[in-house]
Amino acid sequence: MDEDVDQGTRARTAPRDGRSARWERHREERRSALVDATIRAIRRHGAGVGMDDIAAEAGTSKTVIYRHFDDKAGLYRAVASRIDGRVVGNVGAALGQSGTPHGDTRQLVASTVDAYLALVESDTEVYRFVVNRPLVDLPLHDDPVGGTVDQVTDRLTGLLLASLSASATDHARARTWAIALVGSVRAVADDWLATPESERVPRADVVESLTELAWRGLAPALADTKGR
Repeated sequence: MDEDVDQGTRARTAPRDGRSARWERHREERRSALVDATIRAIRRHGAGVGMDDIAAEAGTSKTVIYRHFDDKAGLYRAVASRIDGRVVGNVGAALGQSGTPHGDTRQLVASTVDAYLALVESDTEVYRFVVNRPLVDLPLHDDPVGGTVDQVTDRLTGLLLASLSASATDHARARTWAIALVGSVRAVADDWLATPESERVPRADVVESLTELAWRGLAPALADTKGR
């Protein structure tokens, strides 16, 4: 009998005690292992990986995968959530490097851009899988990519606010700038990945170009705001 089926049957008949808690841990561990296998399959077969490839990599069947994630969209959400943690963690670490935002906002922008592009470059197919959603046939009402963008935007907004005076209108301005920065970095990253690797400009050049563009807009605005 399939281990997942056997464990599931026992969990439904067991009282809510230590055995049930162990079953819940088993399910979480199994889900995590299946996400690991999916990411390995994406790296092996590319962003257009199919469910058969994922099941083969996991050493199980599609039926078992669906038992843990309900459907393909559920598996996609789980993978996106894993990558979400990496994006927010990496970019958050870059944002946290600036202990003196008033004097180092340009470096803050450069570090943030580089952290995002470094992740994209190091795990290109997984990034494409999350952004392009090949397993998902219909729009998602709970778009995990949008959630990641919102978290990064919120962090960047807060740090830009630290470079502004504390007037009531500053939050709206800082958020607008943060949205523009995050959106431009994501758009450039997508185009950069679409370029054949042999023709792709070095990451450092992309970081410098984006930072210079952003800073030419931000620096006068920040100086004007501080002078008010």
